Amino acid sequence: MHKQKPPVVLIIAGSGPTDRNGNSAGLPGKNNSLKMLAEELAIAGIASLRFDKRGVGESRMAGLSEEDLRFQTYVADVESWLKLLIADERFSGVAVIGHSEGSTLGMLAVQNVKVQAYVSLAGPGQSAAKILRTQLASKLPPQLAQMNEEILSQLEKNSAVKEVPAPLLALYRPSVQPYLMSWFPIVPAEEIRRLSMPVAIFQGDTDIQVAVSEAKLLAKAQPKAELHIVPGMNHILKQVPADMQEQVASYSNPDLALDPVFVTPLVQFLKKNLSAK
Repeated sequence: MHKQKPPVVLIIAGSGPTDRNGNSAGLPGKNNSLKMLAEELAIAGIASLRFDKRGVGESRMAGLSEEDLRFQTYVADVESWLKLLIADERFSGVAVIGHSEGSTLGMLAVQNVKVQAYVSLAGPGQSAAKILRTQLASKLPPQLAQMNEEILSQLEKNSAVKEVPAPLLALYRPSVQPYLMSWFPIVPAEEIRRLSMPVAIFQGDTDIQVAVSEAKLLAKAQPKAELHIVPGMNHILKQVPADMQEQVASYSNPDLALDPVFVTPLVQFLKKNLSAK
């Protein structure tokens, strides 16, 4: 039995079909990154709650139709989980850890529900539209790149695109456009500026999905934040070289442990700002 009430952390997973353990339904195998994170926190005496977001894993039946889904739907869900934890008398304090897109969700939610600390793990600083633009610019043939730019620009103006070329349908199909239009105006570097609680930003330098420059953008906008650039840590918080083959393999390897260099300062930050009562 704990004599003191432990603090609790809400862990928010990233984008797409990523479940509460950090595993994507779109990939073979599991990496269990967020489950491992919860286990490390438990060893340190910090409770945590992870959840499958709407339409994913055990929450798939709560999913809205794609046409009705908005970024703010996920934010409201995070706020509800936070209110639940704050009202739970078993815990001494509440913090948020958001991973990847979950970083942005958490950033928005804690503006409306007061918590003791906020942590961004591999979170973007720019808008999703800008990141998408950068990622696709070098990968698409010139003609398709031009079409992509026209579609992105129109969606950024909150205007639906009726005709989408077949190669870009997976990204911009009409049913997903309302969600994209709700997401694109959000600039994390502007949102993090509004936070008044202690903030920590963690980013690995072998992350193939989110660049170190994104973490620096967040830190510049929130100068009081702790910024930790972790050498050799990838997007799923494991020690993996920049080699693309090893990176891809790591997303489906449950035997890779969490990066220990990252865990220590994270636990220190949480303990400092979530003192037990």
